[in-house]
Amino acid sequence: MFRRIIDSIRKIFHRIYSLYKRLYFKRCGKRLFIKHPCYVFGGSMIVIGDNFHAEKRLRLEAFRNGNRDPKIFIGNNVEITWDCHIGAINCIEIDDNVLIGSRVLITDHSHGHIPPISADVAPIRRELYSKGPVKICKNVWIGEGASILPGVTIGENTIIGAGSVVTHSLPANCVAAGVPAKIIKTF
Repeated sequence: MFRRIIDSIRKIFHRIYSLYKRLYFKRCGKRLFIKHPCYVFGGSMIVIGDNFHAEKRLRLEAFRNGNRDPKIFIGNNVEITWDCHIGAINCIEIDDNVLIGSRVLITDHSHGHIPPISADVAPIRRELYSKGPVKICKNVWIGEGASILPGVTIGENTIIGAGSVVTHSLPANCVAAGVPAKIIKTF
C-alpha cells in the first residue's frame, strides 16, 4: 500500500513537472508527459505534437548558428526513453509514431568542418557545422544506444538496431544495424 502511495505521488509530480516544462517550448500538443529532469536549451525553436512521452534525462538543444534559427519538430505519439540527446543547429524533424530507445543521440551538427580543421584549434573552440538536416519518418523504431548523424533521412517503418551509427540515409521498410549502419533486411 505504501508503494502505491509513493507511485501516485511520483505520477502527480511528473504531471506537474510536465505542465511546467510546457512553458519552455514554442508549441506543445495535448498530453505532454516529461519525467524530471529534462534539459531544454532553445525551447522557443522546438515544437512538440500530441501524446509526447519522455523518460528521465532527455536533452533537447536548439543552438542558433549565425543568423540561422534551428528547428526541432517532434510529431504525435512519439516516445523517447532514458538519457536521450537531440541537438540541432539546422533542423531535426521526427514524424509521428516514433519510438526512440535509451541513450540515443540525434544530431545535425559537429564541432568543425572537415576539411579543413585546424589542428591548432581545440574542438570546443571550433564553430558548429551542419552537413544537413535530419528527418526521421513515421513509425521508425530506433534501438538503444544508436546515433543518428547529420544529413540523414530514415524512411517510414525502418528499424535501427541497438548501438548502430547511422551515417547515411536509409529507405523505408528496412532493418539497419552496425557501425556504420547497413541494411540487413527489407520487408
